[in-house]
Amino acid sequence: MRAMVLERPRTPLVPREHAAPAPAAGEILIEIAACGVCRTDLHVVDGELPNSKLPLVPGHEIVGRVAAMGAAVEGLAVSERVGVPWLGATCGICPYCRSGRENLCDRALFTGYTRDGGYATHAIADARYCFPLPERRDDAEIAPFLCAGLIGWRSYRMAGATASDGEDAGPRALGLYGFGAAAHILAQIATWQGRRIYAFTRVGDEAAQAFAKSLGAVWAGGSDEVPPEPLDAAIIFAPVGALVPMALKAVKKGGRVVCGGIHMSDIPRFPYRLLWEERQVLSVANLTRADALEFLALVPQAGVKTAVTRYPLAAANDALSDLRTGRLQGAAVLTP
Repeated sequence: MRAMVLERPRTPLVPREHAAPAPAAGEILIEIAACGVCRTDLHVVDGELPNSKLPLVPGHEIVGRVAAMGAAVEGLAVSERVGVPWLGATCGICPYCRSGRENLCDRALFTGYTRDGGYATHAIADARYCFPLPERRDDAEIAPFLCAGLIGWRSYRMAGATASDGEDAGPRALGLYGFGAAAHILAQIATWQGRRIYAFTRVGDEAAQAFAKSLGAVWAGGSDEVPPEPLDAAIIFAPVGALVPMALKAVKKGGRVVCGGIHMSDIPRFPYRLLWEERQVLSVANLTRADALEFLALVPQAGVKTAVTRYPLAAANDALSDLRTGRLQGAAVLTP
C-alpha cells in the first residue's frame, strides 16, 4: 500500500510504501477510492491538536470497498462500498457511551488522528463504525459527507433544527460563518427545509460569497458585516475565536451560537451584554453513529451535491496548502 505520512507536526507529509495490514477481529481492510481533506487534518498536521499518533496517516473522510474482513465482522461483505468517519471506535462502557453520547467517550479513537486514516490506498477500520454507502454517488463527491457533512449536521441540530422540521420549528434565519466544505453542504439542506441562509466569508472574498448565493443563501457578506435581519442562530465553522462575539451581536434574544470546529483560536473578551437575554454559546464535539445514519438518509431527499476539487494522493500537501489559504471552493478530495 501507498500512504502519505505525517512523521512530525508542522512538517510536510512524506510518501511511504509497505505491505497492506491484515484486519484483526472486528476490523475490515478497505481499498480506498477517495478521501476528503478536512480542516481538522490541518489542525493535526499543524500540531494544533495534541497527542496524535506518530507517525500518522491523516484523513477521516474515507470512501472505499471492503477488501478483507477479520473474524466476527457482521453486516458487511467483501467488495461492499463503505464510508469511514472521524469517530473510529468507542469503549461502549463509560457513562457517555451508556447514555447515548458516544461522541464524548472517554476512550474514543479517531480516524486520521489516533489511528491511521485515509491518505493512502488502504486503511484498517473498526467495522462497527463504518457505514454502507449507496452505489449511485461518485466516490469523490460523497467523501465530504463523512465529516464536513456530519459535523455540519450535528451543529445544525444543536442550533435547534431537526430532520423533519415543521413550518415554525427550528431557526428560520441561520448564519453560517466560514463558507467551506461543511457550510456548502449544510446550506443546501437548510435551504431545502425553507430556512433563510446568511453566509459570512473572509472579508472581501467575493468568490465565496457568490458561491454561497448559488447554493441558496439569501445574503452573503464578510464576517465583519451585520446581516440584514437578526439571526435565530449562527454556526461558526471557521476556526476563528474572534467570530464568537461577532456572531453573538448578530443573533436575536434567545439565539444560539454554535462552534462547529474541533479547534479554534482564543475567544477574545467581550461584554456580558452580548450574551445576555438568554443567548447561548455551544460547542460541537465529534459525532455519533446515529448522526451519520440520520444525515446519510436525508442527503438524497434534499438533493445535496458537493463541489469538490480532486487531487492525486501524492499531492496531499498541495491540497492541505490550498485549504489553508482558502484557494478552493467546497471540498478537497484525494484519489489514489
